[in-house]
Amino acid sequence: MRRTPPPQQTPTTGQNRRPIVINPTVSRWSLVRLTSLFAIAALAATSCIAQDQKPKDEPSAVATGQQELATFGAGCFWCTEAVFERVKGVSKVASGYSGGFIPNPTYKTVLTGQTGHAEVIQLTFDPGVISYPELLEIFWKTHDPTTLNRQGPDRGTQYRSVVFYHSDQQKETALAYKQQLDKEKAFRKPIVTEISPFTKFYPAEDYHQDYFELNRRQPYCARYISPKIKKFNRLFKDKLKEQE
Repeated sequence: MRRTPPPQQTPTTGQNRRPIVINPTVSRWSLVRLTSLFAIAALAATSCIAQDQKPKDEPSAVATGQQELATFGAGCFWCTEAVFERVKGVSKVASGYSGGFIPNPTYKTVLTGQTGHAEVIQLTFDPGVISYPELLEIFWKTHDPTTLNRQGPDRGTQYRSVVFYHSDQQKETALAYKQQLDKEKAFRKPIVTEISPFTKFYPAEDYHQDYFELNRRQPYCARYISPKIKKFNRLFKDKLKEQE
């Protein structure tokens, strides 16, 4: 369990957070094979939607100015935020809490695992530059979606793998993608990612926002998040923002 950082101070939890690694299940697979499986799953997820409901967010790599929301939980939101902030077409990423039944949750209350919330990131993206299926690919490849209520050594429902969909289109795409990944046995174990309707997003405390960018030298960030970002950069070179 992670110690709650003191209010209005830079948290020094580096020695208390346990390591979160990029999906150890994925590492057992050939990268080429896994990439192929994800491509097949993405294609199947898109084609399963009725023609008149075909996603507007099919990849075109041309900025449209249109903005959509996506909300993902993949364990520690410091890590997930650091990944998606680097994706071209993503204009905003915020860490916060979703999926619970207690209003106005705080980091301290969510940490108990009793509020029903998950640590999530909510991102704003241009579907003309980065499609929703492409975001799902990044989501599934940068955490372990086969462990229930656990991400690496962090345990509890607040660390669950979850997609909160904002439309029927996102729901159908996520469900079809997940089903296809299981069918193709992209992972050694079945995916346990929860796919649920989005209800409300509560932004996390200020000191959690842009945590990695502001605390790169913190022991936890330097030891665990930095290597994860380096691996992400290698896997998704074509999806990185220009400054990266």
